[in-house]
Amino acid sequence: MNKLKKVFHTASLVLAVFLVLSLVNITFAQEIVTSDVVGTVSEIDKYGNVHTDIPETTIFEYGFEIGDMLLLKLDGTSVIAPFVTTYGDVDRGKPLVRTSSGHVQLAINYGNFAKTYNLEIGDKITIELKEKGAYKSELEIRHLVRTDNRNDYASDEIFANFREVTIGNIGEGKLYRSSHPSIDDPRSPYASKLMEKAGIKTVINLSDSQEELMNNLQYSSYYKMIYDQGNLIALSMGVDPMSDDFAKKLKEGLLFMIEKEPPYLVHCVEGKDRAGITVALLGAIMVASTEEIYNDYVKSYENYYNVEKGTPAYEAVERIISDLLK
Repeated sequence: MNKLKKVFHTASLVLAVFLVLSLVNITFAQEIVTSDVVGTVSEIDKYGNVHTDIPETTIFEYGFEIGDMLLLKLDGTSVIAPFVTTYGDVDRGKPLVRTSSGHVQLAINYGNFAKTYNLEIGDKITIELKEKGAYKSELEIRHLVRTDNRNDYASDEIFANFREVTIGNIGEGKLYRSSHPSIDDPRSPYASKLMEKAGIKTVINLSDSQEELMNNLQYSSYYKMIYDQGNLIALSMGVDPMSDDFAKKLKEGLLFMIEKEPPYLVHCVEGKDRAGITVALLGAIMVASTEEIYNDYVKSYENYYNVEKGTPAYEAVERIISDLLK
């Protein structure tokens, strides 16, 4: 059994403890309290967006800024939502605060805010500052731009976000990470070709459910061959590394790797979030330096968005992994 597999075997036995020690000690921003802004519901549009009588000049005069986290008090219900510019600044189904037509608006991205929180015209709305600037890093990332055109990228590897991982004690030719090599996506054919070139023998699919996997196998014959050989596992992991489900499925994936032969490929859909966190944890287990872990994590954002070191966007991405591993 090669050295990497032995270390993975040992690591899997302490994974639960490691995750607790590595992940739960996160320092949260200090809560900032300011004067409340009070208004009422003035209109509910056909989408369920709540328009208030609070002028946008007032919200800014009270010191609120785009990127702040706000606490909304709605007739006995409290909701925490970011102050953003557009609906797409939050995930689907998440609440947000923005300005529209000169006033403050409350909404849910692809949802009905008024119905969700049982609001009617005339209901009281109270807004206060929860955490100053707590959502700014997320906005930096969400406002990055990428394309699906191969010609806009310098190489197949960059376009497919495919690369070898050799941080810490991980040996050459053992571990790779990538975007999904077998879905209906412009990057997938390139990822599939690169995994075949690397001679990948074992795949850890972090994103697909079994049903999704069955449908996706049609897009790459090499990927399907690995599945048919029993050397592919689909974990259907969520994106919250703090959850018990994430830890459980990560351990399942590592145990699967122990029983299989390298080279290994770890991927999710884009190969940057779940794959990034997983590789960061593997790197920590394999005695990688902080700099190695951070650089590998941010590399995916360099590939997709041409994020450059020293820019606010680069620092925002780096904070994702640094906060996680504090």
